Amino acid sequence: MKKNNLLVLFFLFIVLYSCNNIEGKNQPRIYQVNTTDMNTIRQHEFVKLQSRSSEAKVFCKAHGLNTEYCFLIDLSMHSGLKRFFVWDFNCDTITNSFLVSHGCYTNPWGKDESKDNAFVSNEDGSHASSVGKYRVGKRGHSEWGIGVNYLLHGQEGSNSNALKRQIVLHSWDEVYDDEIYPKGTP
Repeated sequence: MKKNNLLVLFFLFIVLYSCNNIEGKNQPRIYQVNTTDMNTIRQHEFVKLQSRSSEAKVFCKAHGLNTEYCFLIDLSMHSGLKRFFVWDFNCDTITNSFLVSHGCYTNPWGKDESKDNAFVSNEDGSHASSVGKYRVGKRGHSEWGIGVNYLLHGQEGSNSNALKRQIVLHSWDEVYDDEIYPKGTP
């Protein structure tokens, strides 16, 4: 069932990251998932998220940002798996998780060809997602989903062009609530 999940969008901080997939590399990292090992993968992902959340909390404190919650998105995961996490700093755990798309890069819009190897870039016109720490900004109008988006302000060199590139956080009717692996999000 398709639904819009913007309830989580009212927090002030988002962190996107991808393992070893840095702009300028010609070979994006491929994250392949064997369904028989799903519990092991989820445990590994949780440990990785704990580490990232610690880093995010230090950053939030240093910059006067929200220290209750953050968003952690792992673009190295297959896009048919929940890889958008709402992290509760106080309880040191995930409070919710969702599917999330990434930029299409050179692939056709609305397809899932890059479901297991998201390419990232900070270049204008690349149609690729940018990784790094973001601050969620002003609410605006969107052509997608429920008609709301939030401007993303890149906080690092890897995403410094986010605002200029109009990188936003928004809902999209084509993204399901439940995992669709081995299919990917469009």
